[in-house]
Amino acid sequence: MRQTVMALRQGEHIHEHEHPGEVTVQVLHGHVRLVAGPDSWDALPGDLLIMPEHRHRVEAVQDSAFLFTTAR
Repeated sequence: MRQTVMALRQGEHIHEHEHPGEVTVQVLHGHVRLVAGPDSWDALPGDLLIMPEHRHRVEAVQDSAFLFTTAR
């Protein structure tokens, strides 16, 4: 398992990508949006998002910090 705390300023995003294995994002501060094709999910502090295995990106709706966890 690997865990990384990441931060994005409002309007920034992590470029669209695929990631093998299980990946989650837990919001620590702010408001993020997970976008996968035509679908999107918003998350606030305490929310946990499970990343889809197909292409996706994470956007900061507000200045945000989140815990990015990967398991292989």
